[in-house]
Amino acid sequence: MKLLGISGTITGSKTLVVVKKVLERIQVDDPEIEVELLDLKKFDVQFCDGRDPSTYTGDTKKVIDIVSSADFYIIGTPVFQGSITGALKNLFDLVHPQALRNKVMGFVATGGTYQHYLVVENQLKPIAGYFRAFVAPSYVYAQNDHFNMENDIFDAEVLERINILAAEVVMMQKALKGNTPTFT
Repeated sequence: MKLLGISGTITGSKTLVVVKKVLERIQVDDPEIEVELLDLKKFDVQFCDGRDPSTYTGDTKKVIDIVSSADFYIIGTPVFQGSITGALKNLFDLVHPQALRNKVMGFVATGGTYQHYLVVENQLKPIAGYFRAFVAPSYVYAQNDHFNMENDIFDAEVLERINILAAEVVMMQKALKGNTPTFT
C-alpha cells in the first residue's frame, strides 16, 4: 500500500508540518505502509489547459504520475482568501478523475483564523466526491495559534486529531484493499 502525502502549496511551511506529522504517525503505527511526500514547492507544475493528462512533460508529468500511482492520500492545503490554494486546485485539474476513483483521502488544512476549517467541508470534500473517492470522516485543521515559534505543533487537541485521522485513513484503506467494488 502506497500512501501519498500532498502539501498543496508553493508557499509557507505549516501545511507541510501537519502533513508530515500525519505521515509520521502512520509510519509509527504501521511501518509496512510505503509513505511518500509530494511537496508542490519542489516542482515546476504547468497550469492545466484541458489537454489529456498523459501529454504533459517534465515536472508536471512527474507529479501526475506520483499522484496517480498512490493507493491513498493525505492532502493538505493552507487556506487563502477562504479557499484552497490555486496550486492544489491545479493539481486536481491535472489528474485524470479515474486515477483518484475509489481511493481513500484524508484532509489537512491550515489557516490564520479558526473559521477557515469550513474549507474542508465546503471545498475539499465536494472535490473528493467528484472524483468518487472515499473520504475519512475526520480531518485536521490547524490554526496559527496551534504552532510554536519553531513551527512545531504543540496543541494537544490538534495532535489528537492527527492521531485519529492517521488511524482512520489506514483503517479505511485496509478495509477497501482487495475488496474495492468497481463503480462506473
